[in-house]
Amino acid sequence: MSEPVHVIRNLEKALADDDFAWSLLLVGEDQTDKLAALTSDLRAGHSETGDGKQISSGFSYWGIGPTIAWAHAVSDPFYLVMKAGAESFVRHWQKIRPHVAKDGFHFVSLGVGTGQKDRVILEDLRAAKPDLFYIPVDMSSEMLRLGTQEPVRGIRFPMTQVLPVQLDFSLVDNMEELGQMLARLVGDDPLLYTLTGNTLANFDSDEDVLDTIASVLRPQDRLLLEVATTTQINEDAAKAAADEYHRTRAFTEFVTSALRYNTDLPIDLAMVEFRGSVTEDGDALLVKVLFTTDEPLVMGLPDHTDVVLEPGDTIRLYTTRKFSAERLDRLVAACDLTLVENAHSPFRRTRRPSPFGLDLLLLAPKSAQASRRTIADEMWAR
Repeated sequence: MSEPVHVIRNLEKALADDDFAWSLLLVGEDQTDKLAALTSDLRAGHSETGDGKQISSGFSYWGIGPTIAWAHAVSDPFYLVMKAGAESFVRHWQKIRPHVAKDGFHFVSLGVGTGQKDRVILEDLRAAKPDLFYIPVDMSSEMLRLGTQEPVRGIRFPMTQVLPVQLDFSLVDNMEELGQMLARLVGDDPLLYTLTGNTLANFDSDEDVLDTIASVLRPQDRLLLEVATTTQINEDAAKAAADEYHRTRAFTEFVTSALRYNTDLPIDLAMVEFRGSVTEDGDALLVKVLFTTDEPLVMGLPDHTDVVLEPGDTIRLYTTRKFSAERLDRLVAACDLTLVENAHSPFRRTRRPSPFGLDLLLLAPKSAQASRRTIADEMWAR
C-alpha cells in the first residue's frame, strides 16, 4: 500500500509553475477573538490621558485600510524615523552581518514592515544557507502579503521556503506555540529573529514583549532589534519627539485609520493630539497619539453597540518611545539577554544638533555565554 501524499507537497507542485500571485498563509489565531479584543479595548472607561479606550499595537495595522494607510505613511519623507531607518539599515547591517552570515541561520521576521530590510538580511543569509526557511510573522494578513513581496519576489526567493504566519507575537501563549513549531521545523539549526522599525516601542510594555520574545530563544538563536534612541531625557526632548511625528500628515492618517475602519466615528484630524513626556522610570521619552473630543460623541462599535465619549475623553491611537542607553541596558538584562553587537546612527539633516538616533542591536540569550557588553558603553564611546 502506497503512502498518502501530503496536501502541502501536492500544493507545492501545483504552484511551482503558476505565475498567478498566490500567497500561502498559516493562520494561528481565531480572528473573531481579535475583533472582540479590539471592541473591548474601545469600550474602556473615561480617561483624559489616553489610558482608557485604545487601539493597541498590532490593531493599527490590522485590515486592508490601515495597511494601505501605513504604506502611504512610510513613503512620506517627513516620517523621519522610518526615513532614517531605511537610510541607515544597510550600513548598520554591515557591522552586524559577520556575527550571523556564516552560521546557517533560518530567518524569522516579527512584524514584516515594507520587506526592504528583510530583503537585505535574506540575501546575505541565503548566500551561506541556500535552503533556509523565511518565516515572516504579523498579526495582519494584509501586512504579510505587502511585506513579503519585496524579499520574496524581489530576489526570486523560492516560495517553497517561505512560511508566512498570521499571529499576534506579543502574546505569551502565541510566542510559545510559535517557538515550539519552529523548533520542530528546523531542528537544531539556529534561528535569527528580527524586530525592526522601532516596533518594540509601540507596545504598552516594551519589557513584557521583549521578555516574551527572549523566552523562546535557544542558545544558538539570535535576536536583531532596531530601536529609536535619545541621548537627552527631559521635557524639551519629549516635545521634540512628539513634534517629529506630528509633522507628517500621512502618519496622522495612518494612526487614525484603524478607528476609521472599525467604528463609525467621524474622523477630524484636528482632533488628534501628539503628547510627549518623560516616562515614569525617567529613562525614555514617550509619545502618545490621542483622539480627543471636547463635545459628546457617539461611537458605533463592530458588535453594533454604541459608546458615548464625554467631553475630555480620549482614545489612544498609537504609542511610541525613544530609548536611552540606560533603559536598553535595563531591558536587555531584565530579559536575560546579552549584547553581541551594536550599530548606531544619529539623525542628520536637522537644523540643530539632534539627540535622536537609531540603534541596531544583535542580542543573544545569556545561556549562549556571549561576552557581556553594555549598550551604554557602546553609546558613550561614540
